[in-house]
Amino acid sequence: MSEQNAVTPSADGIAASVKAVKSRGLPPVHLWNPPFCGDLDMRIARDGTWFYLGTPINRPEMVRLFSSILKLEDGEYFLVTPVEKVGITVEDAPFVATDFEVSGEGETQQLIFTTHVGDTAVAGPGHPMRVERDPETGEPSPYILIRAGLEALIDRKSFYRLVELGTHHDGWFGLWSSGQFFPVIPAEELEATETTSR
Repeated sequence: MSEQNAVTPSADGIAASVKAVKSRGLPPVHLWNPPFCGDLDMRIARDGTWFYLGTPINRPEMVRLFSSILKLEDGEYFLVTPVEKVGITVEDAPFVATDFEVSGEGETQQLIFTTHVGDTAVAGPGHPMRVERDPETGEPSPYILIRAGLEALIDRKSFYRLVELGTHHDGWFGLWSSGQFFPVIPAEELEATETTSR
C-alpha cells in the first residue's frame, strides 16, 4: 500500500485539495476519476444540514465547497477531488430548494429555484421536477434536478406556494415550467381530498 493510500481521508484534506484546483464556477467533477479512499463520517440530513463526525458544519462557505464536489454514482454519493474519492451519507436529497421565482405565466411560465447552497435551476426538460408520495401517509415530497443527477428537496413553504400556481392538464393537477407540465397529483385524487376536507 502506498503512503498516499494509507492516509485516512479527512474533511480538511479534501477541502484543501479542492481549494488548490478550484477556479470560478463548479469544479469539473465529471472529469475526475480518482481511486476510492473509503467512507467519510459525513452526512447530509433531510433538511440540508451537513454533519461531520456527528457535528453540524456551521460554516456556509465550507458547505458550499463540499457541495460543489458532490458526485452521484450508481445510487451512492461521493465527494471527489482530482486525487481521492470518499463516500458520504445522504438521508434524502443532497440539496434543499429553499425559494423560487416565477417568470411569465401559463404554459410559458418559468419556475426558477434556488438551493440552500446557492445553486439555481429553471424547472424544465433539463431540470425536471417530480413528486414522491409516502405510501402510508400520502405526504408529498417534491424534488427538482439541480445538476448531474443531484436533486433538491423542495421545502414545504415553497411547495405550498407552488400548489397555488398549479393547474389541471390531462387528468392531473400540476405545474407548467419552460413549456413542460409536471404532474403533482391525479385530478380525481385531488377532488376527493378537497371533498373530504370540506
